[in-house]
Amino acid sequence: MYQIEKPLGESDIFLKFQQRLSKAARVNRSVLVIGERGSGKELAAQRLHYLSPRWEKALVTVNCAALPPSLIETELFGHESGAFTGAQKTRKGRFEEAEGGTLFLDEIGLIPLEVQEKILRVVEYGTFERVGSSKSHKVDVRIIGATNLDLIKLCAEGKFKEDLLDRLSFEVLFLPPLRTRGDDILLLANYFASKMSLECQIEEMPEFSDEVIEHLKNYSWPGNVRELKNVIERAVYRSESSLITEIDLNPFKNPYSKLQEKKSEQEKVEDTVTTEVEPSKNIISEKLVLKDYLLNRQNFDLQYLKQALVESNNNQREAAKLLGLSYDQLRGLYRKFKHLL
Repeated sequence: MYQIEKPLGESDIFLKFQQRLSKAARVNRSVLVIGERGSGKELAAQRLHYLSPRWEKALVTVNCAALPPSLIETELFGHESGAFTGAQKTRKGRFEEAEGGTLFLDEIGLIPLEVQEKILRVVEYGTFERVGSSKSHKVDVRIIGATNLDLIKLCAEGKFKEDLLDRLSFEVLFLPPLRTRGDDILLLANYFASKMSLECQIEEMPEFSDEVIEHLKNYSWPGNVRELKNVIERAVYRSESSLITEIDLNPFKNPYSKLQEKKSEQEKVEDTVTTEVEPSKNIISEKLVLKDYLLNRQNFDLQYLKQALVESNNNQREAAKLLGLSYDQLRGLYRKFKHLL
């Protein structure tokens, strides 16, 4: 028997969403789930199905973004033998597979207009034709659509049929972004951390330092729950202890780019000093050049330190990594220039 995955969250905004979802699940009408990437649209669709009277029948999922536009029609409605090159036998489509149950159309905003017309007919009359056939087939399917696109705007641009939108939008559920869910962020973080520790066979349950907790709360989470899951799992497996003191919010940050920039700037300074020193044989002039070099070096060090602290949100360990320094070296620089920061 299927077990409905329990949604994790205790914030008011999330609980209100779940209440609306549970209520909509019991009504045999189409539903649209709107939400940002990684916010849990597929999980919401699953709950809509398994909390509905159709729960014993099939839930069929079609990711419209993963299919070329030319194949979406045959994927949804099937085809007859000989309908096109390579169609050697009759094939049922996803609508037929979902008979009596639910068809979940993920990224519904990407469906071509000509296919939208056929979906509209299914919604209105409960009939369709396979590709390459004029014979009508009856089907009883509930449609749940999901997208992160603005369907109203797509209608205005002529990219989505208004009639279809009217038929599908009996209820429209907007998933709350993770950044609006308050303490749910830490609840989810602890959940993902405990699961990852079990996977990595770590005996002690992970804990987060106060600094990490502050970062988790203040970050905007554009990738929502999926991004949080990746960040936490990455932090757990990288950590050498059960106390998580560092998180990597951007795994694509090149750790060597700053070093190259620093090296290039240093070479420019050294070239300047060499150019100025070589023509001069006067000891006083050489001392002045050395003084200028030391001053420039201090200015560069201060600028790099400031930039590294900004990019790391004042996390000194992260700043040390950006500059290619040890933590103690970074601390020495920080004490040296603290009065200027």
